[in-house]
Amino acid sequence: MTSEHTSPTGTDDLALAPPPGCPAHGTGPGGLHRLYGPEAEDLDALYERLREEHGPVAPALLHDDVPAWVVLGHAENLHMVRTPSQFTRDSRIWGPLLDGTVKPDHPLMPHIAWEPICSHAEGDEHLRLRGAVTGAIATIDHRGIRRYINRATQRLVNAFCKRGTADLVGEFAEHLPMAVLCEILGMPEEYNDRIVEAARDMLKGTETAIASQGYVLDALQRLTARRRAHPEEDFASRLVTDPAALTDDEVTKHLWLVLMAAYEATVNLLANVLRVVLTEPGFRAQLSGGQMTVPEAVEQSLWDEPPFSTIFAYFAKHDTELGGQRISKGDGLLLGIAPGNVDPRVRPDLDAGMQGNRSHLAFGGGAHECPGQDIARGIAGTGVDALLMRLPDVQLAVPEDELRWTQSIASRHLVELPVFFAPKPEQDVLARPSQKPLPAPRATWQVGVPAAARPRPPAEPPEPVVPPREPAPEPQPRLGLWQRLVGWWRGY
Repeated sequence: MTSEHTSPTGTDDLALAPPPGCPAHGTGPGGLHRLYGPEAEDLDALYERLREEHGPVAPALLHDDVPAWVVLGHAENLHMVRTPSQFTRDSRIWGPLLDGTVKPDHPLMPHIAWEPICSHAEGDEHLRLRGAVTGAIATIDHRGIRRYINRATQRLVNAFCKRGTADLVGEFAEHLPMAVLCEILGMPEEYNDRIVEAARDMLKGTETAIASQGYVLDALQRLTARRRAHPEEDFASRLVTDPAALTDDEVTKHLWLVLMAAYEATVNLLANVLRVVLTEPGFRAQLSGGQMTVPEAVEQSLWDEPPFSTIFAYFAKHDTELGGQRISKGDGLLLGIAPGNVDPRVRPDLDAGMQGNRSHLAFGGGAHECPGQDIARGIAGTGVDALLMRLPDVQLAVPEDELRWTQSIASRHLVELPVFFAPKPEQDVLARPSQKPLPAPRATWQVGVPAAARPRPPAEPPEPVVPPREPAPEPQPRLGLWQRLVGWWRGY
């Protein structure tokens, strides 16, 4: 039976606080578990502990011991995202923000602060902004994007194929999504190492993150201005010319939203699929044997290792109930993607394959479900397939337990994926990825008359073919009288 709380923290929680000296004092106020710090080094284990103690919805503490609910149940997460009458993405009603508990420099403010974008909007404004985004996504030529993914993969693999070693995170997974997204948005000229480094820098939250944010934002503002003046056939132009009449600021903010959200999600998804292929022989055998396709492998990864562990946040519009807990107006709730995907009520056997089942929470749900999820699937699926075509013998270069991760409430990111393989020659970027090397260059070049128009020299008459002479029969030994008589009798 799960315990009930009127709020993640409050007088009821304090009354239930453990006595002095109890080991639970390693937790926060009210004995609540922290989703940050030493206790949260293994968030998956912590989520299971919370599920055991509280059920599908559990109270917890964010940075600076700010109270929040983490939704652990699959059904409860879906109810939350599909019930806009009870829960909203608008953080302006969040209690700790209104009462000053959350300060402007709070570590989660970049995720919390309200912006006039579709992922925070509600009602008619949400329909207007999201309609522009989904309308632009609907015009993407997915077949053309697959060709571009193959070409981008060729370029990236060509950069390290001769070495026989590579880091598939730093040299592949962190680059391919950015190259493809820059092409989709309409700024392929902006793709380079600098924009990849800036994106990674922002996501790490380093001291130079603000400068990196400015670098990316400048590129998007320039793109908006160019497409406002000269629209073309790309995502940015569709936003600019959409009947929703987005302002330049709205266009830039949504370009930012699409670029950064899709980039981080796809980097993690791509790295996770590659890691599983390299570390689980059964997984790779199913791919090689045809029992599983690469898109099915991507879907399995979305169940087991979703790109985002949780999404912060939804907020209660009024007092309500969820998963046996009383939720107060203004409470914040985390969309628990990772814990929801392993809810025992949905997946009693975590080793069972989930091929063909897309009911995971990796892309959220409801009105704010990720509109670009097929782009992420396409980049990951096509990219992995193309890489394995180029490097069919690729192997992990270190023991699996030596792989390093960075983890936060939001996501779990593989730091590097070192591999080795037999050195390969470069391939033509425009060719379909394969195991074949580049064709050898011609020794000479014919300049001028096309080959079809050049006169051919007269054919020389073929030499007469002299049939071989049959060898003379060897002389047979003379038979005796009795042998000749037996042969005559038998008809020889």
